[in-house]
Amino acid sequence: MKSPICDMLGIEFPLLAFSHCRDVVAAVSRAGGFGVLGATVHTPETLERELTWIDAHVDGKPYGIDVLIPENISTAGEKDVTWKSLEARVPQEHRNYTRDLLKKYDIELTTTEVADDQPQPFDAKTALELLEVSFRHPIRLIANALGVPPKAMIEMGKKHGVPVAALIGAKEHALRQVAAGVDILVVQGTEAGGHCGEVSTMVLVPEVIKAIKNIRDVPVLAAGGIMTGRQMAACMAMGAAGAWTGSVWLATVEAETTEIFREKMIAASSRDAVRSKGRTGKPARQLRSVWTDAWDRAPESPGALPMPLQSIISRDAFHSIDRAAASGNTRARDLVSYFVGQGVGLVDSVKSAGAVVQEFKEEFAEAVEHMNALVAE
Repeated sequence: MKSPICDMLGIEFPLLAFSHCRDVVAAVSRAGGFGVLGATVHTPETLERELTWIDAHVDGKPYGIDVLIPENISTAGEKDVTWKSLEARVPQEHRNYTRDLLKKYDIELTTTEVADDQPQPFDAKTALELLEVSFRHPIRLIANALGVPPKAMIEMGKKHGVPVAALIGAKEHALRQVAAGVDILVVQGTEAGGHCGEVSTMVLVPEVIKAIKNIRDVPVLAAGGIMTGRQMAACMAMGAAGAWTGSVWLATVEAETTEIFREKMIAASSRDAVRSKGRTGKPARQLRSVWTDAWDRAPESPGALPMPLQSIISRDAFHSIDRAAASGNTRARDLVSYFVGQGVGLVDSVKSAGAVVQEFKEEFAEAVEHMNALVAE
């Protein structure tokens, strides 16, 4: 396929798959796509192990990593902020609200011990350390979400000859990213899982392409709700150079998601994927649950705390929820959730990641053939 993304990343089909699961990353790359490992949850030590495993299982095919360095965070400008120091900032009202909510569903809230020096969630210094680890491996892409990558990240990419991608959710974001020097724009519509804006993919992709056209030639990857090869073809018909996908991989046998969550995905409609601040403190699309309703809709809610404080609350809560659900607490299922996009309504079964890539290829080819036939007429 003649796409600038294929040339930049050394792939045959411009389908990028974001996943927190190394098995998904390796399977997608082996099948001809491009796996991208979400590295934010890792330490330098655990990331080294994950990338070493991927190197051994990817059959020499290319892959990339994704970090998350927010520009706007409540601790911006502070140095050496630790997880424990943030825990002390969480109001007792929010702790009580979380504990009482889980108690209603027979779930005991347990806390995870962290080291005294464990950095805060979404720590920029840690993210750059993760990049240092990554460049010891044959990665072909680094990506960042929630703002313009730090100058140091862009310089690291140039030094190692690795393209830097940035996720954006508005035309204004795209213009800032292009000015900063990123190599690839991931234009993510509101249909996407996780942190997303308010503009749909169908509108945002051509809007961004038009806005940057006369500034600099930067390939655009369409993202947000893309679950099929036909949708991918539609985005490329609008000018995108490929697709960035995430939610579709959550329903694969290799994914890190629980069996309970995969069952909920299959049963869900597109309207069940809602934007909520209840997990991270920023609007993030996830499967609607008792948790999202409690933070967003309940009159007694104290309101979500700003990032990263809300993540301090939700991490222990969801560990407790998942453990309770796995141990047979049927009521806990009502709180089980995860980041997922509106494309969840298209999920009807659990498949292998390789089979999903093959379906994308076949449906993409069918869509192109259909368009060619219409043009011929």
